[in-house]
Amino acid sequence: MQIRTIITALTAAAVMTVAATASADRSDWPRSITVGTASQGGTYFIYGSGWADMVAEELDIRAGGEVTGGPVQNATLVETGDHQFGMVTMGPAYAAWTGNSELAPGLEHKSIRAVFPMYQTTFHVITRARDGFNSLNDLAGKRVGVGPAGGTADMYFPQFFDLLGIDVQIRNGGASDLAGQLQDGLIDAFAFAAGVPISAFSQLEAEIDVNIFSVTEAQQRQILDAFPELSPASITPEQYGSLGGEVQAVSIWNFAITHKDIPESLVYGVTKTVMENHERMMRIHRAAWETVPENVQYNSFLPFHPGAVRWFEENGYHIPDDLRG
Repeated sequence: MQIRTIITALTAAAVMTVAATASADRSDWPRSITVGTASQGGTYFIYGSGWADMVAEELDIRAGGEVTGGPVQNATLVETGDHQFGMVTMGPAYAAWTGNSELAPGLEHKSIRAVFPMYQTTFHVITRARDGFNSLNDLAGKRVGVGPAGGTADMYFPQFFDLLGIDVQIRNGGASDLAGQLQDGLIDAFAFAAGVPISAFSQLEAEIDVNIFSVTEAQQRQILDAFPELSPASITPEQYGSLGGEVQAVSIWNFAITHKDIPESLVYGVTKTVMENHERMMRIHRAAWETVPENVQYNSFLPFHPGAVRWFEENGYHIPDDLRG
């Protein structure tokens, strides 16, 4: 009887110790977390809202995605502490890190930290098939929507057109809005950059006959030479049923970010939740097929938050010394 009493007492003490540790571990957590995404209808909004909801469920914290102008704005919102987490492509992130953000020029965003790899953002274009536009060259003189001001597509596509000597009329707007404008003939093309398939493109594909295209081989070489942060990519008929074959493109990697002062235990929990629930992430958006730990290698400059470093190294993934935040 005495032994049983001692065991019961020890078990109760252990439970209380674990509970106290868990409570202390969360004592510095914010009451809620906001994840900066992008415009409705784009991959960022669906993907970001989805993992925020998953984190809320797994960590028992209020969390949600918020519509923003995209990566450029997300970097600044995290830097200033207005958002606890955000999603960025690494081009705008590097510009922000070095003080060259279009939104906050001169402000070096030295408080942002990488959390986990998301997926490649692929640059491609959709047009109405009846208009007969099948290439970037066909868009000369045309009205081209490039997503919200400050987004990745808005940052790069105008530079691509300038580099290639194609004069277009740039239009800004949210993904859903620009998809509607294209369908109504108010713009001639919608050039966007997001995880493939882009929801707004898939919706258009389901409703009207479309052409989906990106760059020629020569254009791809020109762009990759001018923008070393970009990578070659491709789009397949498995991603868009209207494609007759594989289409070459260019892409850039996306990472989730946070502020350096967000508690380590919270960032560890977020990283663990996303990295260990790949099937659930795939149900959120098919672009998450690239949301796997080994892709942590595609961040070459932005320090990782200590909470993220802890999860990756516990699971056998090395973080270089110069990327430990």
